[in-house]
This record gives sequence, structure tokens and C-alpha cells, in this order.
Amino acid sequence: MEDEKKQNLDIETPNNITIKGIIGLLMGNTDCNDNRKVISLGIGDPTAYSCFHTTDVAQEAVVEALRSAKFNGYSPTAGLPPARKAIAEYLSRDLPYKLSSDDVYLTAGCTQAIEITLSILARPGMNILLPRPGFPIYGLCAAFRHLEIRYYDLVPDKGWEVDLKAVEALADQSTVAMVIINPGNPCGNVYTYQHLNKIAETAKKLGVVIIADEVYGHLAFGANAFVPMGVFGSIAPVITLGSLSKRWLVPGWRLGWLVMNDPDGSLKSPKFVERLKKYTDICGGPATFIQAAVPTIIEQTHEVFFRKTINMLKQTSDICFEKIKEIHCICCPYKPEGSMAVMVKLNLSLLKDITSDIDFCFKLAKEESVIILPGLAVGLKNWLRITFAVEPSSLEEGLERVKSFCQRHSDLQNRC
Repeated sequence: MEDEKKQNLDIETPNNITIKGIIGLLMGNTDCNDNRKVISLGIGDPTAYSCFHTTDVAQEAVVEALRSAKFNGYSPTAGLPPARKAIAEYLSRDLPYKLSSDDVYLTAGCTQAIEITLSILARPGMNILLPRPGFPIYGLCAAFRHLEIRYYDLVPDKGWEVDLKAVEALADQSTVAMVIINPGNPCGNVYTYQHLNKIAETAKKLGVVIIADEVYGHLAFGANAFVPMGVFGSIAPVITLGSLSKRWLVPGWRLGWLVMNDPDGSLKSPKFVERLKKYTDICGGPATFIQAAVPTIIEQTHEVFFRKTINMLKQTSDICFEKIKEIHCICCPYKPEGSMAVMVKLNLSLLKDITSDIDFCFKLAKEESVIILPGLAVGLKNWLRITFAVEPSSLEEGLERVKSFCQRHSDLQNRC
């Protein structure tokens, strides 16, 4: 078992990598003499395209809150009470129990929720289990808080399910939590009820908290419906992280939340709650006028808006999956069913002058003005993460350029 732990720890995601940092470097490597537009398939921000536009209800709610001049001051550090209540009621719709306002803490986006969660759980000598591939901010925050990072694998041939045997082998008495990202970023998977139940039972057996990253919550368009991890909060305590960013298509508004799904109270000790409150005092939260708009945004957004977004993501994910089949040096082991991105495997043996996923992405940016995220950024060397939350014609053009790039760099001797 110790050998298995050591082997897993030897293949870690670099903890100084951020997606925005790599995207910035790739953008800087594009050819300024290329008159074609730069097409970014590298970051989960669809707002550059008119087909991914937030609802008028959300925009008007923010404008009204700002114009009222009632929300120019500081808010309580845990968030405005009406906003906390609205989020508690919104999340409770899908749970077998009711959340209270006191279970909800507002944050400046989901990234701050990650930072707060890892900070309050961190102790000297403790470790945390993170998925590979995963979202690199977790590794970065854990490193800053001196939490030892142990990566468990997601299995591509099984819909990127958690390797629960590996989780059990990695965990010990110093493990404080395991992170679950569902719907999956970067894999585009959506876990079944049965698999989430097994995850909860494993966490109970190990005595660890589940950190459920559900920033892409409800963005599911395949066979599996989205099931919140909080459904299993009576089995193991769950800290749910989410935001308005993806479902409402407003990542720049920075309105996130940290929610205690702990109906049995096993995590919510007075000491833990006090530590959480003190940390929110340090960090502050989202803009007060954005918080003030939350009740209206949640209560008055119509289902037709959500359905339009889902239909568009289904369309673009289908385009992405089919276009990938035309590119000989990459393959997609699992058709995306949720979120806004998919992982594809790069076959370097079919390319004559590409040495790694990093090399592939930098040369692609230079030669084709297309931005794709190298898999190393999310924990898988020689894989690629492609974002499909892109206007369909731009997505098709971008993948056509990738196809041309691969043909130009093809090693014909190694092709079948």
C-alpha cells in the first residue's frame, strides 16, 4: 500500500500552474501577422459569444440593486441574509432535507470558496485527496496552506469515475477531505446517483469530508441527470462549492457560495463554524449590490433560459465530439455529457516534430491562432482539454485548424 501511495505521489500536477496563466502564455505566442481571429478553446468562459448570454432577469436585477443606492456599503461577511436564504432554498430543491441560511456563506466566486474551504480544513501534517485530472486551483491553494496533496485517478474508460480503491489506498488518519468535481471539469462527465453514493460510503469509511465542487451544477445534457453530492450528506459531511458563474453565464460577477450539507451536524461543531466565520471576516465577499440581486435572479429566472443553454451545450459538444473523430492524432475516450469541456488523448507517435502536449499547444497557437489547454495543466501529460462552450461556427473553424495542424505535422510512416 505504501508503494502505491508513493507511486501516485510521484506523478503530481505541478502546483504552480494556473489555467489563466497558461492561456495567457499561449495567447502571447500567437502570430501577430496572422490575420485570422484567435479562437480560444481553452477556457470555460463562454460570454464572448452571443449564443451564451445571461438572462435579462439577471441583468435587470443587478441594475435595479445598483440604482437603488441601498447596497453601496459593506455587507455582513457571510453575505446578505436575503441572498443566503435564496441560495439555501434554491439548493434545497434537490435535497431530501432543508438547508438554512446559516448553512450558506457567500464568496467572491467559487475560487474564493475553494480557498476558504482548504484554509479552514488545513492543519500541520494533514493531507487532501484531489482528482487527476482536476481543477489546478485546488493544488495551488493546498500548497499555499501546506496541505500535502495526494492525487487519485479518474478512469476515462469508465466515464471518468473515481478510482475508489485508489482513494482508500491513499487515505490515512491525516486525510482531511477528498474533492469531487461534478459535473466534471475538465472531463465533461456527470456521475450517476449510484457512483456518488459509493463515494459517500467511501468517505464515511475513511472518516473524511467531501468537498463537492458543483460550479457546473445542472449543466448536464447526456444520459445522467445531475445529482448534488449533498443528497448524501447524511452518510458523510459535504461542503458544497458553487456559483452563479456557469449556469447563469456570468463568471465575471464573482458570486459564489460555500454550503454546509451536514444534516447530522457531524462537521458543524461550534469551533469549526467559528473558524469559518473568522476566515470570512478576513476574506470579505462579493460586491454587495450583486448579492442584493441574488433573490430576484434565482426566483425569477425561467426554465426556458436554462433549457436554451443546455441545448446549445449539447449542440456544441456534439460538434466537438464529431470533429475530433476527424483528427487522426487525438481521440476522445468519453463523449461529454456535462459542463463545458472535454479531455482528449494526444498520440505523439503520429506526429513527427511534437514532443509533448505543451509543445503541441504552443505550436498550435503560433501556427493556427487556436488556443487549447495542455493536459499537464489539469494533471494529465500528453492529453488536451478542449472547451466547447463556443459559438458553433467558431468551434468548427477552430477544430478544422487543429486538423490542418495535425496533418501538417503528421508522421506518415507511423500512420496505419
